[in-house]
Amino acid sequence: MKNEYHIILASNSPRRRELLAGLDIDYEVKVIDGVSESYPDDLPVRDIAGYIAAEKAEAYKAELTEGNLVVTADTVVILGDTVLGKPHDLDDARRMLRLLSGKVHHVVTGVCLTTKDKQRRFSVTTDVAFKQFTDEEINYYVDNYKPLDKAGAYGIQEWIGYVGVTSINGSYFNVMGLPVQRIYEELQKF
Repeated sequence: MKNEYHIILASNSPRRRELLAGLDIDYEVKVIDGVSESYPDDLPVRDIAGYIAAEKAEAYKAELTEGNLVVTADTVVILGDTVLGKPHDLDDARRMLRLLSGKVHHVVTGVCLTTKDKQRRFSVTTDVAFKQFTDEEINYYVDNYKPLDKAGAYGIQEWIGYVGVTSINGSYFNVMGLPVQRIYEELQKF
């Protein structure tokens, strides 16, 4: 893919790094510590990921030079009107998985592509249906994987996704944390 920008991925996520690398573009990872992931209480739940991605982009704007493009993203899991972010501890991870068990939830990733002069912001939503989990399955996943760094306490690319996802409507990669097909399209337009 021909690209006129030096791309900077603003994320510590190994999944996001892997996904962006799959586009066969050169990029650098640069992370500014302490960027807030808070949002106004009255913000509609479907707008939260985009809002946080834009806030992350704002933290990089002062450091951007001509020819640089920073990619910021945030992913949230939504069940009804409730946002499930990253769990606080293993008990919170179990609680989240029990909430998601047997239901359809929405995974929204907000993305900002930002240069010194312009910004393109968008969100991608994927609907995921889980089977009804047993307590043993939830405990196995929480005890053997690392749910604390994942929105909704799960990684679709891990064991819980293999055994639990009964259907998916939308981008699989979006559920992993980066809607790479849409990013590819947006970079082409940029």
